[in-house]
Amino acid sequence: MATFRLQGSKVLAVDMTGDAVKAKNGSMVAYDGQMAFKKMSGGGEGLRGMVTRRLTGEQMTVMEVKGHGTCYFADRASEINLVSLTGDKLFVEASNLLATDAGLRTGTTFTGLRGASQGNGLFTTTIEGHGQAAIMSDGPAVVLRVSAQYPLSVDPGAYIAHQGNLQQRFQSGVTFRTFLGEGSGEAFQIRFEGEGLVYVQPSERNTIGGDV
Repeated sequence: MATFRLQGSKVLAVDMTGDAVKAKNGSMVAYDGQMAFKKMSGGGEGLRGMVTRRLTGEQMTVMEVKGHGTCYFADRASEINLVSLTGDKLFVEASNLLATDAGLRTGTTFTGLRGASQGNGLFTTTIEGHGQAAIMSDGPAVVLRVSAQYPLSVDPGAYIAHQGNLQQRFQSGVTFRTFLGEGSGEAFQIRFEGEGLVYVQPSERNTIGGDV
């Protein structure tokens, strides 16, 4: 299995001995040894994934990298975070996914109104199995734990990913900026309940459902 490690906070180094990884197309910045690159479709595998990509905004182009040596990946100087999966599932926005072990299964799942608020479609990317994934954030990501006693509400524009036994729902709410009169519409939040981890970034995407 390929070995993921960080070279600083903004470059992912993947050591391969005949292994393969899937990475965001165009994210390779350097490599040593012998590597082969093959463009693939992304955002889900098989017919369901293809249909989902056509009907929603969850679109991603990935490449397969296979070989012997070390390959380095980066994207727009984004911060990179490593996530280890041990048979569980990771939910991540396609725009925040940098690379995964080739053996991890990717797909798409319905997320309801949350996607509509972000303009990213109604689906999000899923990754499951055993291996590592590298996700990106605009600024250092914060990992927040959710428990039965402590549910979590997240700004949709700051949400990156989540894992664990979590239920999410879309809710309206009042944010600090809305309270000060700086919002341009109704504010929306994602509420997570259950047990798990939520990854958020200290920067917000542009959203459709109002300033949040």
